[in-house]
Amino acid sequence: MTDTTTRTGDDLGWQLGTLLGRWRDAVGEALGPIPAGPRGYHLLRVVVTAAEPPSQAALAAHLGIDRTVMTYLLDDLCAAGLVARCPDPADRRVRRIAATDAGRNVLADVEGRIAAAEDDVLQGLTPVERDTLRALLARASGPAEPGEDRCAVVTG
Repeated sequence: MTDTTTRTGDDLGWQLGTLLGRWRDAVGEALGPIPAGPRGYHLLRVVVTAAEPPSQAALAAHLGIDRTVMTYLLDDLCAAGLVARCPDPADRRVRRIAATDAGRNVLADVEGRIAAAEDDVLQGLTPVERDTLRALLARASGPAEPGEDRCAVVTG
């Protein structure tokens, strides 16, 4: 009879599912200050790191989030004071999404707590192995397909 480790140790789906489950448990509490959990976090992170404030439509396309869902998500982040909708000077019909100072501060705090949680989840790997894992996962996952809501996978 094959032991359990052998049967699951080479099963990519099981490995990824287990790792994602551990990540969700560890990171869930750190996301508390950001409405909508992982979706809100990913959106805020994109807005804070963007070279210039992205449009609402560009954010929806980039994250693969339905435009209606994006509207509700932005409503929540605006109500929390983390982002603001700003008119585009070139086209008043377009709204650019800008991070507020509070949004930048919350993101910095949350990212510190996420890093600590991820260190705990990946404690069986050396720092070099962690970097290698991240690089390989980024390469294997590639960019999101049009309409692919990657945030939905993270939220469970």
